[in-house]
Parts: sequence; structure tokens; C-alpha cells
Amino acid sequence: MNTTETIDTLDVTTLEPRMKHPTIFQWFDALKGGEAFIIHNDHDPKPLYYQLLGERGNIFKWEYLEQGPEVWEVKISKLTPTEEETIGELVAKDFRKAQVFKKYGIDFCCGGKKSISQVCEEKGLDPEVVERELNALPEAKAVAQNDFDSWDLSFLADYIVNIHHKYVRENIPALYEYTSKIARVHGANHPELLQVAKHFTNVANELESHMPKEERVLFPFIKQLNEAKQKGEKLERPAFGSIQNPINMMEMEHEAAGGELEAIRALTNDFTLPEDACATYQVAFAKLQEFEEDLHRHIHLENNILFPKALELEKEVL
Repeated sequence: MNTTETIDTLDVTTLEPRMKHPTIFQWFDALKGGEAFIIHNDHDPKPLYYQLLGERGNIFKWEYLEQGPEVWEVKISKLTPTEEETIGELVAKDFRKAQVFKKYGIDFCCGGKKSISQVCEEKGLDPEVVERELNALPEAKAVAQNDFDSWDLSFLADYIVNIHHKYVRENIPALYEYTSKIARVHGANHPELLQVAKHFTNVANELESHMPKEERVLFPFIKQLNEAKQKGEKLERPAFGSIQNPINMMEMEHEAAGGELEAIRALTNDFTLPEDACATYQVAFAKLQEFEEDLHRHIHLENNILFPKALELEKEVL
């Protein structure tokens, strides 16, 4: 059954350059939940994906129907609001559930705003099977240091900086060295390593520009919100308007960094070592996997706990 027959197509190639993105946004905003349209273009419209994510949030599905070289078509669907708990909310309550989602390739950090039924439909998974595994986890005992959902927001923001931002900064130089070295030494036999090195450079550059924005602008404002709430005071609205604006930008950058690491995992076949892997090769893959796992927890704490709570706090003190 061809589901695209009754869906309108927007031919972006006929629009003036300055009208392309505004028109696409206009079409998207006119959609109701569950509706979709197709954009027809002469090049990959991936930059639009990131702009849509940054300005509208994770409320759409992006599906390539044709991918060049001359014609690119993408079906953009607006997600239906759901009463179900999201992936991110489930993991926020019990981080052990992240392991079940990882097993099925379900993104619980960057894609954490979708429900189990939504993400299973996208991936062709049986939601009952996933639910069964989640429900089979033994009752969690309360472990104070891991109960991030109950932490004071200022403390959580400091924890992210002191643990996860520190980890990123300390590990980037070594991983630069490892990925560059194995690409240089083994690239002839394993050309994918050249791409691995390139993707790691991209994610490192992304994070090195991303973290200072959080540390200098967003996190201090979250702390101001938290302090105002505790003192029963009101705050003046900041220059950036609603905190939703910097949050959207941070989540868009999280998505970009996560995409680079996802590409590395695909290129390396889930970090599978070849028979001729030397010691540096082995260390590089082990460190890349560790880096990815830390980033997943790092982004989860921000996207699924810190940011939603800060948005609720803003409603009370602005």
C-alpha cells in the first residue's frame, strides 16, 4: 500500500532561497498530530532537520523516501501527543531501563521524548516484547546517589559539570590521539577508521563549543530559577526570552553529537575488533564505547531531568 499518495508534496526547488525554510515551517505548523507532508528537493535537506529540531523540539518524524543523487524526498510527520510516559521519563525514574532500550537500539537520551509505542512503530519492533522486558526488571531498591530525579536542580547542574563535562574534557585529547593513530596505521586495511577519526573530531568540536554555553548561560540561569523558587521571589525575564529557547538549541546540539557517535558505532559494527587489531586499536575502541556510554547518561540527565524540571520552575518564578 502506498501511503504517500494522499499526502501533499512541497516542491522546495521552485521556491526563492529566502522562502524555503519559512515555507516548510509554515506547512509543518499547519499539520495536526499524525499528519504529514513530503518535501521534494535537489539536495539533502539535513540542515532543515536540525533547524526543525532546534525550533520545534522532538515532535516530528523524519523519513527519507528518496536519497539522491538528483532527487531527495523526505516525509515529515507531526507526532501525535500521547498520554503514555516517554522513554526519557521511564529512564529518569529507573536508569536500569536504559539497558533494555540500548539492546533494541532505542535512543533514550536524544530521542527520549517519544513513547514506547511511537519508537517501536518507527523501528518495526513489537512494543509488547519491549514492555515485557522492562516489566521483568526486579523491583529497584532506592539508591540515593543514583536518584537523580529527586536531586536539587542546582546540585544536579553542578554534578553534570563536575562529572560529565570534566570527563569529556579529560578524555577528548587521548581519543583524538588514538583515533588518529589507528586511522594512520590501519587505515589502508580498514578504511572505515578514517571516517571514525573524522566523526570523533566532529563530536569533539561539537562538545567543546557546546559545554561552555551551558556553563556560562543556561546552567547559571537554572540556578537563579532554583534560588528564586526557594526564596519565594520572582525573576525578570532574561534576554533570551523563555528558557525553552536555549534548551532547544542544546537539545539540537545533543542530537548532532549523538548522531556522530551513532555513525562511529555503525562503521565499527558495534565496536567489533578485527583479528589484526593492535593494543592501541583495542584501547581506542574500548575508550570510544566508554565515551559513548558516558555521553548517553550525560545527555539523559539534561534532556530528561534537568531541562524539563527547569521549564516547570520557570512557570513558577517568571
